[in-house]
Amino acid sequence: QVQLVESGGGLVQPGGSLRLSCAASGLTFSRYAMSWHRQTPGKERELVASITSAGGNTNYVDSVKGRFTISRDNAKNTVYLQMNSLKAEDTAVYYCKAAGIYYGNFYWGQGTPVTVSS
Repeated sequence: QVQLVESGGGLVQPGGSLRLSCAASGLTFSRYAMSWHRQTPGKERELVASITSAGGNTNYVDSVKGRFTISRDNAKNTVYLQMNSLKAEDTAVYYCKAAGIYYGNFYWGQGTPVTVSS
């Protein structure tokens, strides 16, 4: 079965950095576009960053541009989100999503919490 397992979340001080990882299994990773989303209780889930299946193109929500970087290593079946200059507003549960490029299927990870606080 398909599994997406996020890791790397935790508590960090404002201005600090975290690197999230999402390890995929049970799918042909190179056939999936990958993305990171985040959600705060009571709010809609927000698309943060996305990357095409071959890693050639990336997109970011305006609020994280210049601070976050999404990347992928298809040989390791893993997508990353490097988060720098973290702000309190970045506090959320971060979710990894895999979207198939041929059949429209998609999968979600279980989420990893990120808390930015003094």
